[in-house]
Amino acid sequence: MPSLKDLRIRINSVKSTQKITSAMKMVAASKLRRAQSQAEAARPYAERMERMLASLGASAAGSPTAPKLLVGTGADRVHLLVPVTADRGLAGAFNSNIGRLTRNIARRLEAEGKTVKILPVGRKGRDYLKRELASRIVADVNFVGRKAIGFADAEALGLRIVGMLAAGEFDVCTVIYNRFHSVISQLPTEMQLIPTPLPPAGEAGGQASYEFEPDEESMLARLLPQNLAIQLYRALLENAAGFYGSQMTAMDNATRNAGDMIKRLTQNYNRARQANITKELIEIISGAEAV
Repeated sequence: MPSLKDLRIRINSVKSTQKITSAMKMVAASKLRRAQSQAEAARPYAERMERMLASLGASAAGSPTAPKLLVGTGADRVHLLVPVTADRGLAGAFNSNIGRLTRNIARRLEAEGKTVKILPVGRKGRDYLKRELASRIVADVNFVGRKAIGFADAEALGLRIVGMLAAGEFDVCTVIYNRFHSVISQLPTEMQLIPTPLPPAGEAGGQASYEFEPDEESMLARLLPQNLAIQLYRALLENAAGFYGSQMTAMDNATRNAGDMIKRLTQNYNRARQANITKELIEIISGAEAV
C-alpha cells in the first residue's frame, strides 16, 4: 500500500494536471467561437460556387479543350489523397479518425489496382500515416507556429496541387477532412476536388441557368483554380473548428476524470491516515497496560 507521502505527492500531481486541462478547455472554448463562425460563414459561398461550376462544367465537359481541373486527365489510375488534420494533439480521436479513413480509402483503391499518393496537411496526420503508408507520402504541409490559417495558405496548397496535376503526377484528387457538426460531433468527410464533380445527367436540367461573358471556357480557366482554393480553405476552416471542439470536449473529460481521481486518492489517503492513527493508539494502549 502506498505511504501517506506518496499519496500526498500523487494528489498534488493530479491537481496540477487538472489545472492544466481546465485552462486548455477554456482556451479551446474561446478559440472555438471564432473558428466556428468562420467555418459556418464559408459554407454558403463554397456551396454556391460548387453548384455554379457544376452547371457550367456540365456543358463544357464534352469539349476537347476543357481544362484538366474540370475533367481531369481522362484516366483513373493514380489517386492523390489530401488528408487534413491538426498540427497538435490532445483532442481525443479527432486526428486518428482522419488517419483511419485515409488508410481505409488507400487500401480500397490499391485493392482495385490503383496507385495511391498522399499529401498530408497537418503534422499529426503525417505522423499517423507514416506508420503504415510512408511509401505513399509524396510531400507534406503543416502550419506549425501559425496563429491562424488564412486564404493565402489554401491558395498556396491549391497551386501546389495544380502543379502536380500539370506534371501528370495524379489523375484524381480527393480531400479528406473533419466537417464541423457540433462541439461533440465532427464528421470525417471525403470530397473529390479533381476532376470537378458534375451533376448526374438526369439532374443537369435542375441546375440554375447562367449566362457568361466572356465564353464558358475562359471563365472556367479562371474560376476552377479559385474554386479549388475555396474548397481547400473551407476544409481547413471546418477542420480548425472541429479540432477546437474536439479538444474542448477532451479537456473537459480529462478535468472531470482528474476530479474523480482526486476524490479516490483523498479517500485512500484518509483511510491510510486513520489506519496509522489507530495502529499508534493500539501500540500506546498496549504499552501502558504492559507497565
